[in-house]
Amino acid sequence: MNERRNEPPTLDELSADARVARIFRRSAIGAGLVTVIAAGGLLSWWWLERDTPVPIEEVTILAPAPLFTGEPETAPPLRFTDVTEASGIDFIHVNGAYGERLLPETIGSGVAVFDFNNSGHQDILLVNSTWWPGHEAGEPTRLTLYRNDGTGHFTDVTEEVGLDVELYGMGVAVGDYDNDGWVDVFITAVGKNRLFRNEQGRFRDVTDEAGVGGLERDWSTAAAFFDSNNNGLLDLYVGNYVEWSPEIDLEIDFRLTGLGRAYGAPNHFNGVHGHLYRNNGDGTFSDVSAEAGIRVVEPATGRAVGKALGVVLVDYDNDGWMDFVVANDTVRNFLFRNRGDGTFEEIGALEGVAFDRDGRATGAMGIDAGWFRNDDDIGIAIGNFANEPSSLYVTADGQPPFADEAMIDGIAGPTRLALTFGVLFLDVDLNGRLDLIQANGHLEHEINTVQPSQHYEQPGQLFWNCGEDCPTRFTEIRDTGDLAVPMVGRAMAYGDFDGDGDLDLIVTQNGRAAVLLRNDQDRGHNWLRVRLIGTQSNRDAIGAVVTLTADGVTQRRMVSPTRSYLSQVELPVTFGLGNLTAAEVDGLEIRWPSGLVQQVEVTALNQLLTVEEPKP
Repeated sequence: MNERRNEPPTLDELSADARVARIFRRSAIGAGLVTVIAAGGLLSWWWLERDTPVPIEEVTILAPAPLFTGEPETAPPLRFTDVTEASGIDFIHVNGAYGERLLPETIGSGVAVFDFNNSGHQDILLVNSTWWPGHEAGEPTRLTLYRNDGTGHFTDVTEEVGLDVELYGMGVAVGDYDNDGWVDVFITAVGKNRLFRNEQGRFRDVTDEAGVGGLERDWSTAAAFFDSNNNGLLDLYVGNYVEWSPEIDLEIDFRLTGLGRAYGAPNHFNGVHGHLYRNNGDGTFSDVSAEAGIRVVEPATGRAVGKALGVVLVDYDNDGWMDFVVANDTVRNFLFRNRGDGTFEEIGALEGVAFDRDGRATGAMGIDAGWFRNDDDIGIAIGNFANEPSSLYVTADGQPPFADEAMIDGIAGPTRLALTFGVLFLDVDLNGRLDLIQANGHLEHEINTVQPSQHYEQPGQLFWNCGEDCPTRFTEIRDTGDLAVPMVGRAMAYGDFDGDGDLDLIVTQNGRAAVLLRNDQDRGHNWLRVRLIGTQSNRDAIGAVVTLTADGVTQRRMVSPTRSYLSQVELPVTFGLGNLTAAEVDGLEIRWPSGLVQQVEVTALNQLLTVEEPKP
């Protein structure tokens, strides 16, 4: 979240994405013309110097083929409707700000979508922060859990389930770490983190006995449950942001001209190490961060490098072992490759995800990954600071290294002004292609005073995936209903809250009310949702890859709730099928974390299909 001093982009810069294909074609054609002219000059010289006339064979030189063919598909109307009040959600985030501009106040907080009571409906847990000691200005704050009745109406059940806990919360991770069939909850915070075991719909704080509280001086942010060693038990990664305390913050005394004291940029703070906790299988965890190789230091100073705000799980090399990418703020991003022996190596720079296309570290925050082209190439999207386009790192023919293709895929220009936190790949209109959504919002209330191009409240952005036959892969849709209403956006997660098959959004705002956005697309497309239950693998099947092939097109989804910014999405995966029928589905394949590959017959669409891993 570095305060950049860049000038606002010009209109030409903002339209670079739309022009790049045309420029490429013109350059190629120009090169062809130069070749023709040069060839003509040589022929003229030969004609003058010849002794005996020789017949000349004319050759037709063709211009380069266009980069896309046919008429571009027209973007459909895709609108979201704010149903927060009607749904029964009345959560308001408290950041405790009292005028000193302490950095934690401006970046929280997270949200999780999961089925806490095994009702088959997706519930919502919203993480709250609290008042600073000595500056209490209202009632005590708490986490808030809303139970879904299946129609998209929610009831606050926080007290009755034991989650009415006050802490300076940041992010959340969910996962059934004890494989008892009930999804557990981990909360990151400024200070001690908390683990709550789900005991048949009621939660008990087991932080101390599990050994995952971290250090009191930690400021933890992104977290993820995943099986790092493929033993069927979920381990826990916890990312930490910066070395921070109120005293350090006030001593730095960061200021912006015209605003006075402001929220400090992260490059004024030292980096810190994250933690990897290995599941012992008895309700406890061991901190294996050092021996696992996830502590990255600067060779010249020996200091920690990382400033983690986002994390996403990927098996980028397709070897069956879960790797993960950490979005770091103003320092290089990390890619931890799983060696398969309980250790990781950090190779973000080698594999092309550490820096932007100009070789610079960005103010990276939210992150997601997905097979958005329906081929072997996986993309990693990262939301960045204002005046930094969002990044879109993509493999080539399914193989690393990654290259930042945000410009050629159409998102660099439209995302440059935005300060982006939450990012998600999801198939908004169920046409079989993953779209991209961003939640945006600035850090400073008065930023428009000193930077006219910036605003504290910013609209969300939806980039519709147009497929192959378009000038760019993604097209920004401006008329998105209430998604386009300016917000102080932070975390964002999705789930099918009303049971109609398409994915709705829950977005948190810093210091303001959370917003529930119902997906009101009405294209009439078919869909299939798949919920996995592991037996040899971890119970939630986190890390499983589900592949659906229909009418010759293959879609892939990885089961992993850890996505976006400080958030968790629902566990079921959703496939859009457009106008296809069940008879046109060629197959559904599941590659379980255990290594087992299972084929599943699909006989009907527009349903939630639950699949249990075959037992040995």
